Amino acid sequence: MTSQTALAPLEFAVTRNASAKTDQERDALLADPVFGTVFTDHMVQITWTEAQGWHDATVQPYAALSLDPAAAVLHYGQEIFEGIKAYRHADGSIHTFRPDQNARRLQRSAHRLALPELPVDAFVQSLRELIAIDGAWVPGGDDQSLYLRPFMFASEPFLGVRPAHEVSYLVIASPVGAYFKGGAKPVSIWLSQDYARAGKGGTGAAKTGGNYAASLLPQAEAYEQGCDQVVFLDENHNVEELGGMNIVFVRKDGTLVTPASDSILAGITRSSLLELARDRGHAVQERPVSIDEWRQGVASGDIVEAFACGTAAVVAPIGTLKGHDFVDVQPLGELALSLREELTDVQYGRREDRHGWLVRLDA
Repeated sequence: MTSQTALAPLEFAVTRNASAKTDQERDALLADPVFGTVFTDHMVQITWTEAQGWHDATVQPYAALSLDPAAAVLHYGQEIFEGIKAYRHADGSIHTFRPDQNARRLQRSAHRLALPELPVDAFVQSLRELIAIDGAWVPGGDDQSLYLRPFMFASEPFLGVRPAHEVSYLVIASPVGAYFKGGAKPVSIWLSQDYARAGKGGTGAAKTGGNYAASLLPQAEAYEQGCDQVVFLDENHNVEELGGMNIVFVRKDGTLVTPASDSILAGITRSSLLELARDRGHAVQERPVSIDEWRQGVASGDIVEAFACGTAAVVAPIGTLKGHDFVDVQPLGELALSLREELTDVQYGRREDRHGWLVRLDA
């Protein structure tokens, strides 16, 4: 689809939810939020058509969608999404983290799925519009945040195999608590040797639902093996990523190594952690990493730490790698959790934002 890099500010029509939660009801829900189970009172919706482009921007009550049974997304999977958080700082202000990067990744996903590209400014504006009416839903507890889920799908009722001529973009939000109760804990990883997450030239670098659907069966296999997460390999036995997180290795000389491939989702948390590591003087390598290099590196002591990273958990140290005929205990170091602390301190306003990553949403 044709890229749109600029767009006049959209005029959002606002319809308030007559059944919005009371302050007391909302406070009760925010006391101990569980990821993805409770949603705020409102949502954003913007329509795109081939004839009119982006239009009909609204903030409206959170409600079920009405879809034609022939809506293209239901038949051809033309759908993408993002994940980003809003953080309440000690002074009560509300900020988000590197939204321009999420916007650009959404554009790249849209390009791969033949969907229209929402301009960066419109993406950020959509977050501001939702926070303007649902800002009270941003919790203020330690490691709590409001998870924002922008997504886009082909809503045109048409069964022909071609890019849709009508698309819907929405933003919903869910308050979330700490991913790990009592601090980040090492996770166990199952090596998927029978399934692939994505292939060369496929949609692996796009944040589209089909990639996650493809990971569910091997993830269930991981649970059956007593593991928390699954890691995938490419056709050359190189490490790709987990079911929903990137992976980073720390070598004994302090170098951070992370797998690079056209079929890996470009993680914003990962790139931020690597930038903070560079600030500390660590060398960083983004290159293919084979499963043999990982296992042999741990056995020889060359790899002294491995961790997963993503928006939800931020950082999760890897404690065990398990396969059909092996169990490799992973060395646990201090760098992963130190970087996690630094990154979350920036996100919550407890530490100087040297890179200008924070964007205030409530001003």
